Amino acid sequence: MKTLVLLRHGESEYNSQNRFTGWTDVNLSEKGITEARTAGKALKENGFEFDIAYTSVLRRAIKTLWLALEEMDRMWLPVKNSWRLNEKHYGTLQGLNKSEMAAKYGEEQVLLWRRAYDVRPPLFDEDEVRPLLNEARYKDVDNLIYMRGECLKDTVERVIPLWENEIAPAIKSGQRIIIAAHGNSLRAVVKYLEGMSDEAILKYNIPTGIPLVYTLDDDLKVISSKYLADEETLKAALDKVAGQGKAK
Repeated sequence: MKTLVLLRHGESEYNSQNRFTGWTDVNLSEKGITEARTAGKALKENGFEFDIAYTSVLRRAIKTLWLALEEMDRMWLPVKNSWRLNEKHYGTLQGLNKSEMAAKYGEEQVLLWRRAYDVRPPLFDEDEVRPLLNEARYKDVDNLIYMRGECLKDTVERVIPLWENEIAPAIKSGQRIIIAAHGNSLRAVVKYLEGMSDEAILKYNIPTGIPLVYTLDDDLKVISSKYLADEETLKAALDKVAGQGKAK
């Protein structure tokens, strides 16, 4: 059997303000720092060990991984950063308040922008995002749509090559892996692992800062999954994510 741990970053500054974040490179909030450390403590207390870690090129995920590994006394662990694990790009919605957008456009539309498999948000023009290719972390981005605004289908399209070419072979070879990333890039992994339908993924939420542990067979088929949190804590965290797109 194989073990894989997925960890959504701790609460970010934009999460605390209920804003669309996407590729905006914001910091963790104080609560997010605590969540990351708590995740690391839970992993240590439950005896988890890793051989390599994967994360995005956005600081909220990177810092979450650092803080969790610090709590585990594993700061030396090899880390692979990839833009393919970035959050779904929310286009011109980035920085805007989700509740205000729900009041303006309706909760159903905001839910589609946030969670639907094949509905893109309002897009940036190509000329607006092309300069990002000059940043070293984005020099190998192979499709500008990832920087203009994505639906989950786009996010899956860019995440799965990393999974199939690097992560899955490493797991099959016996390496123990933690992926610290974002709500939607991790939803892409979950959808792929569990063979989840486009409809089912619509309302599937991943809370901040709580490790999600998968037990896989040798072919990487899911045997079981669980969060390292008590039921009350997990429910509160999931309810918070689910309520972010509601009008006030």
